[in-house]
Amino acid sequence: MSAFFSSIFGFEGILLGTIVPFLFVLTVVVFVHEMGHYLVGRWCGIGVQAFSIGFGPELFGFNDRRGTRWKLSAIPLGGYVKFVGDMSVTSSPDAEGEKNLSPEERRIAFHTQPVWKRAATVFAGPAFNFLLTIAVFAVMFAAYGRDVREPMVAQVNPGSPAASAGFQPGDRFVSINGRQIETFDDVRRIVSGRAGDTLTFVMLRDGKDVTLTATPQIVEQQDALGNVMKVGVIGVVNDEQLGQPRHIDYGPVEAIGAAVSQTGHIIAATGQFLKRFVVGREDKCQLGGPVRIADMAGKAAKAGFEWLVQLVAMLSVGIGILNLLPIPPLDGGHLVFYGYEAVFRRPVPERMMEAVYRTGMFLVLAFMAFVFWNDLFGC
Repeated sequence: MSAFFSSIFGFEGILLGTIVPFLFVLTVVVFVHEMGHYLVGRWCGIGVQAFSIGFGPELFGFNDRRGTRWKLSAIPLGGYVKFVGDMSVTSSPDAEGEKNLSPEERRIAFHTQPVWKRAATVFAGPAFNFLLTIAVFAVMFAAYGRDVREPMVAQVNPGSPAASAGFQPGDRFVSINGRQIETFDDVRRIVSGRAGDTLTFVMLRDGKDVTLTATPQIVEQQDALGNVMKVGVIGVVNDEQLGQPRHIDYGPVEAIGAAVSQTGHIIAATGQFLKRFVVGREDKCQLGGPVRIADMAGKAAKAGFEWLVQLVAMLSVGIGILNLLPIPPLDGGHLVFYGYEAVFRRPVPERMMEAVYRTGMFLVLAFMAFVFWNDLFGC
């Protein structure tokens, strides 16, 4: 019996080993996202009725002095900010309810605000996700620095794309598709997401630039947490002799700059992946939902708190990008509507908005079903 309780409640058990880290990661990311909506909305003078972490029935909460209900809800897979005048958590206008608003409520209602205030409030959620990632990386760089290697080729694997392209030991990467290379990590970052794409490499060889073309091939690799990933490689190896590994320490300002750059790389890589996925050039098993995130959170927690914090940063970027997709009821869908309103000086026709909302909701639900299927049965 003691062994049973140890497996359930011990760190290796599902409760503390997986569920608690998962809830920590998701709650931090969701809280920051919704706090972005809340803070900018309040700054714009918009009234807030509710701030919820989670959906569904309220577990507990309280009212602040402004009348906002802060609550924790039963389904911990998201959250929302409900502004005055909203019909639902998607910030759809409540035409019937708006008739019953008092003059004071009408003044602070979301849909009575200028379009720029509504757009700023909606954009703030994803923006805060990006800022969270920058903050995490800045702290990590300031605290631990970073190890880098020179972008040198020490070995070319026989039969690899690099061997076919004419790469040679001693070559130094100068640029890939016009992007300058400073470290060997830059090479990995660019090549890993471009399997099947023909890339142009400028290499420094015997003091002269040599232009080579190679097409990365897909291989399975394990990341630091043991997750199997399919990435692109060209088949070159870097070693300590030519790579000359060194440690970089960052001051506060330098750490922020490096964090902004790192976040930008992740955003670009995620955007590249989504474009390739849509046209069928990425493996569907690369996408996961809550079950996979929970598994990754458990592995990160076992590896150490700093790994869990890095997972928060990575997930925060992903949530920010997904929310900017131009699909209602996501934030990006609202921004498309506000862009239309700003250009044509009138809101999107109600019938069109309803039709687009229904289509968008179907796509979002279909995507959620897809990643759940991947988590449980598909991969």
